Amino acid sequence: MTQPLFQVDAFTAEPFAGNPAAVCLLEPGAEPDPAWMQRVAAEMNLSETAFLRPGPEPGAYGLRWFTPTVEVELCGHATLASAHVLWSEGRIGAGEPIRFASASGPLAARPGPDGTIWLDFPATPAEPVGPPSGLVEALGAGAPRWVGRGRFDYLVELEDEAAVRDLAPDLRLLGRLTSESVGVIVTAAAAGREGYDFVSRYFAPAAGIDEDPVTGSAHCALGPFWAGRLGRDELTGFQASARGGLVQVRPAGDRVHLGGRAVTVLRGQLVA
Repeated sequence: MTQPLFQVDAFTAEPFAGNPAAVCLLEPGAEPDPAWMQRVAAEMNLSETAFLRPGPEPGAYGLRWFTPTVEVELCGHATLASAHVLWSEGRIGAGEPIRFASASGPLAARPGPDGTIWLDFPATPAEPVGPPSGLVEALGAGAPRWVGRGRFDYLVELEDEAAVRDLAPDLRLLGRLTSESVGVIVTAAAAGREGYDFVSRYFAPAAGIDEDPVTGSAHCALGPFWAGRLGRDELTGFQASARGGLVQVRPAGDRVHLGGRAVTVLRGQLVA
């Protein structure tokens, strides 16, 4: 049986930017072997591959995410890509909200009037901690201004935007210091450029992702952090990877609303 398969660039309005994700549409009632899903994700060789299974009610889908090496509990860009596919391929009516059942509980997506897709995600605020032994050396950026730990990742604030952009971490050492479920977010306030309030980069070498181009789930921690620092609850973050991407962020108590756009770059059929 063939499965529809898409590649979508998320958190961008232009193709070949943002973060590419694969989206596999499963048949209703399908119970695919997790080992098969992991092999598909390895074949796609993108930071995330999403698997969508129609739920028992209209507008409801089960959603799982795999990197090339592991299944993860939360992924923003592949959820954005999944919502984009469901609307653009006519699986969900235009303007209708989507509900996802996931390992991180219920998630939701709704279309905005300007083409922005808004995700309703759990907030994962970081609490201050001492940096684990070797982390500062692995990052190679000097003494951080602040280090915290959230549900999934370490959050490291550096002195300024230039320090984040110029960062060249020792990925092998960073991989030994983290785990399949823990990455490192590095961030700083924006240097005054128009269009965004803070910058970030994200590294998860132990999960098979040396550097993620644009990480929606990282903004579940970045949103509460920068809302507290800047005293605002509507923010825009720029992830300063080679591809780059903008994430709109609206913290709301124990939830975070993430906004971005997406572009389909490939449609095909998975036959294996």
